[in-house]
Amino acid sequence: MAGGGSAIRGSRVGAGPMGEAERGESAPRVWVSYWCATGHETRPSFAQEQGLAVPETWDCPRCGLPAGQDRENPPEAPKNEPYKTHLAYVKERRTEADGAALLDEALAALRARRGG
Repeated sequence: MAGGGSAIRGSRVGAGPMGEAERGESAPRVWVSYWCATGHETRPSFAQEQGLAVPETWDCPRCGLPAGQDRENPPEAPKNEPYKTHLAYVKERRTEADGAALLDEALAALRARRGG
């Protein structure tokens, strides 16, 4: 194909001069350090605007734990409760004596229905 090339030959999407003149002026930034319980430091930047609050915690991108701004006292990892069966929940609400009384009551009702 002779001479019938594309007008954007040799360029790619996003190519070209990119500066503040094209994007506009960038907002002033503030960098905040966060530390997780495993000692990782994360430094996200935030726009420095009036009334804009910096979050107290940030998720660590390396391990996923919550991170706080106090290096010596990072937030604790959330406690993951293991799956509980219905029986486990019942045992939390009832004592052994309660269970024995309920069992005796149910057996008595069953025997009465069967005529025994």
